[in-house]
Amino acid sequence: MNARKLVCLLMSAATLLGGCVVAPAPPPRVYAPPPTYYAPPPPQPAYAEPAAAVEMQAPQPPPPLPEYVQPPVPEDGYLWTPGYWAYATGGYYWVPGTWVAPPRVGLLWTPGYWGYAGGFYAFHAGYWGPSVGFYGGVNYGFGYAGVGFVGGHWAGNSFAYNSAVVNVNQTVVRNTYVNNTVVNNTTVNNTTVNRVSYNGGAGGVAATPTPQERAAMQEPRVPPTVMQRQHVQQAISNPQLAARTNGGHPPIAATPRLGAFNAPDAVSARGAPPRIPAATTPAYGAHGSPNTGTAAPAAGHPPAGYPAATGYGHPSGTPAATTAHPPVTTAHPPVTLAHPPVTLAPAPVVKPPPPKPAHPEQPVEKRHENQGKEGNKP
Repeated sequence: MNARKLVCLLMSAATLLGGCVVAPAPPPRVYAPPPTYYAPPPPQPAYAEPAAAVEMQAPQPPPPLPEYVQPPVPEDGYLWTPGYWAYATGGYYWVPGTWVAPPRVGLLWTPGYWGYAGGFYAFHAGYWGPSVGFYGGVNYGFGYAGVGFVGGHWAGNSFAYNSAVVNVNQTVVRNTYVNNTVVNNTTVNNTTVNRVSYNGGAGGVAATPTPQERAAMQEPRVPPTVMQRQHVQQAISNPQLAARTNGGHPPIAATPRLGAFNAPDAVSARGAPPRIPAATTPAYGAHGSPNTGTAAPAAGHPPAGYPAATGYGHPSGTPAATTAHPPVTTAHPPVTLAHPPVTLAPAPVVKPPPPKPAHPEQPVEKRHENQGKEGNKP
């Protein structure tokens, strides 16, 4: 009986154990960090110059370069300095391109340029030097196609102009040559096709200095002249050159000389609004010649096609009138006498006659000595 009960208990236990399912142990918990979102890195500068070369900064890139024609070179020895967008409190404004007499013979102009660095756009100022350095790869046109300068070169003490690239009136300047091999498809009729005006950043020119440009950057530099800085200040004070006013099409895009904003040869950009005559600054006359306060020079040396009476086209270093229409000057200086003037002796003093009496006495009639005597009657 006991054995039977034992068998029944064993069978019952086996039945119970056979119906149970043992779950497997859970896997160990492993920590998985949430996915991290990485923002794309900001655009990097194509090239970053030392901070000492930065002249101004802006939070947004400058507008495209405007299209304009180049005024003819006013006289021998002048070099072209391209126009560019500068930045002030009111935003971007256009500094007109112009012809400039270099500080001394043998110097060339390296244009300034905008470059992206550190989240903002910095302007690296232009300078004079024996070679053309790096200017951001920006194609300013008129010989500055992004690398070097092909608009001319110094030949001894005179500058030779490549008339295939720059505008030369050969009745004024005769030291010219033609080199068409430097004209490529980035320049058409002396107007820039690729009008991007800055280096690096989104949409900027991706250019770095060539070995020749790096070597030029180590050479001595000469800063812009006083008149070049005054040219910039005159542009700042002209509201019609602000990009917010002209929509990127300045009505004064280029001038024949520094500060000559009202000169007959000053040109407007394509699509520019009508030009308003610019106010004359104290440093300049109406047509950009320096005003030294001395007498106006004699006429006879204006550019071809402009009479001397207009006051335009004075040689460098000579003054000009400060009015919008300077007076006509004679072609010859006043005559200087070879001998001093003769000094006359004072005339003798003549005493006036004595006054006559109010009632003069009647003269007594003189009688003959025998008149009235008796014995003499007929």
